[in-house]
Amino acid sequence: MARKVTRKQTGVRRQARAQGTQRRVAGARSRGRSLLGSALALLPFTEDQLQKTFVVLILGGALVLAVVVAKVSGATEVMSERMGLMAANAGFKVQYVQPSGVERMNVATIYERALGQQDLAMTHVDLEGLRGELLTLPWVRDARVSRQLPATLRVDIVERQPHAVLARPDRLMLIDATGRELEPVSRDEAREYLLIEGPGAQDRVEDLTRLLDAAPALQSQVKEAEWVGNRRWNLTFATDQRLALPEGEDRAAAAFISFAQADGVHRLIGGKATAFDMRNAPRMYMTVPERETAQEVAMGGEG
Repeated sequence: MARKVTRKQTGVRRQARAQGTQRRVAGARSRGRSLLGSALALLPFTEDQLQKTFVVLILGGALVLAVVVAKVSGATEVMSERMGLMAANAGFKVQYVQPSGVERMNVATIYERALGQQDLAMTHVDLEGLRGELLTLPWVRDARVSRQLPATLRVDIVERQPHAVLARPDRLMLIDATGRELEPVSRDEAREYLLIEGPGAQDRVEDLTRLLDAAPALQSQVKEAEWVGNRRWNLTFATDQRLALPEGEDRAAAAFISFAQADGVHRLIGGKATAFDMRNAPRMYMTVPERETAQEVAMGGEG
């Protein structure tokens, strides 16, 4: 009988220990779930956002695995198509286009290019190819195309800045500071810009900018610039008075500076003379309507 009592007591202790272990395990699991829930609650994401993030991570991992497997098996194209289909079925396909940075150009031209990717799986969008297409548009100086999961294609545009109007034989074209044509403009719209004309003038726009920068006080008063004989500039002021400058970038800049200095002293712009000829600087010849011959003025050195 003593042996039976001893066995029963041992069984009871074992059962108690087992129950205690179960309670400790359950408590640990409960505390773990509580800590995990508290940690998730601290994150700045909603449950829906977390679910979408996990889906993206799973798809990304699956895509990487698929690429590795495809390379090993030689079935890259087939696997790419399958992954694209999986992504599209999961809602990861182009449904929206979100352009930004568009102020002057017609935003419809952005949609025309980007919507060619509509309903295409996000994994199949050729971002660099689309960027290359956008860079061919006249107004686009730079572009960046990115995926905004799950279904938006973001297009960030850096526009060219209008600088002047180029007079062509049949139309007026708005151009940027490099001479790049942007779009046709009407004569009324062209009035607020510097008008540039003459064969070869489009290739000399940056040279003209440097010339005008040499005399900032007169820069805003120049309304037209004509490139003459593919060698020099004639400038027309807002008063319709014309200034003929010599050949050569340095000589033209020096003559323009000398004219600006003379204008500061004698108020030439707005005066009686209708034209100024500085092709033989430092001498200047002025045309005055009531006089039969041009008046010669010594301007001093070119420096």
